[in-house]
Amino acid sequence: MRKLYVLFIALLFSGYCYGQQDPLYAQYLTNPMIFNPAYVGLNNAFNGSVSYRNQWAGFDGGAPQTVNFNAHTSLVDNKVGVGAMLINDKAGILRNNEVELLGSYKLNLNKYTLSFGMQFGFVNSSYSMKEVSLPNPVDPAFPATGTNRYSWPNVGVGAILKGEQFIVGFSVPRLTKAKAGDTNTLVQSQHFYLYGAYVYYLGTRLRLKPSTLLRGTQGSPMAVDLNFNVNIDTKYSAGVFMRNFKSYGVLVQAWVFDKFRFGYAFELPTGSSVGPQFTSHELTLAVKMALLNAHDRSFSEF
Repeated sequence: MRKLYVLFIALLFSGYCYGQQDPLYAQYLTNPMIFNPAYVGLNNAFNGSVSYRNQWAGFDGGAPQTVNFNAHTSLVDNKVGVGAMLINDKAGILRNNEVELLGSYKLNLNKYTLSFGMQFGFVNSSYSMKEVSLPNPVDPAFPATGTNRYSWPNVGVGAILKGEQFIVGFSVPRLTKAKAGDTNTLVQSQHFYLYGAYVYYLGTRLRLKPSTLLRGTQGSPMAVDLNFNVNIDTKYSAGVFMRNFKSYGVLVQAWVFDKFRFGYAFELPTGSSVGPQFTSHELTLAVKMALLNAHDRSFSEF
């Protein structure tokens, strides 16, 4: 399994291979601010959430685990949004800690809302080579012993157009590229996100909400997520999703007391990925409240 560690690190850090580096999430549609700062304050309320994702549970080689804590709210008569996000991401011997401050400004265009957002943050990355063996122990990017630490600032931008029944967004949450010390090893590249969702009313109680997310970075194939969710009485949702035709999953969520949201996603990779024996699990606890007089106290689709 030590060679798996090395392979995983090489895919992440090699200066000649630009792999997907951002954490993966299955319940992004309920909180797109995790990759688009324009969503901050978009639903005209205070929002807070914490999510935990255990990817490839049981994988002997350091299965990825991600904890994301975030909060955001609208201010200035709901024209401005502010928020903050903390991320702890682990994969093998890699550790990433990230702090982001986010802001947005909204324009009301009759039946639509156009939001622009920016984020500024700081990323700290480290990996320890003490428990692995390298095929090439003299590789300057991977010292045979000790821990390498890298830190760099981050800037991101995004835009969202929202209507009563749809939402479309584009973002680049990592505009800055980062290289490790004197080795010229790329540790962060630009990532692009394009997503959209639409709500079909199937009656007074049922809604169908299909959505898609495209993720891309230089040198890697485009990643595609497809989701189909059914909402009942605006409080309960269940759906299925697919990622790159290599993993499939189901997700459920429920609102309690119209303020608290509990969500769970189960993901099953196929044999073309890591194998169906390594399942992924994602839990989310969230709150949405109207704290200011200008905040919206009614249900919002997005």
